[in-house]
Amino acid sequence: MGKSKEISQELRMKIVDLHKSGSSLGAISKCLKVPRSSLQTIVRKYKHHGTTQPSFHSGRRRVLSHRDVRTLVRKVQINPRTTAKDLVKMLEETGTKVSTSTVK
Repeated sequence: MGKSKEISQELRMKIVDLHKSGSSLGAISKCLKVPRSSLQTIVRKYKHHGTTQPSFHSGRRRVLSHRDVRTLVRKVQINPRTTAKDLVKMLEETGTKVSTSTVK
């Protein structure tokens, strides 16, 4: 299952306007060529929050990406005696600057 394409803010507002005017979700789906499930999600979110803006996530941003974490785990599984400094050097080569405490 692949990642779905992001629906633009302009298209979201168009969907909400068509829904308000009384068009069915099936008709809107055929007209705009957007999956019906996506339309249901957008309309439900609009009814609940009153806006179609994407919501912001709370909390601290991750220092390492999921890809970097997987790479580190793989390296340590291959060689368990790898030091944190070696892992930091490896990450710096790929362009990610982190401290040794982050890697630990």
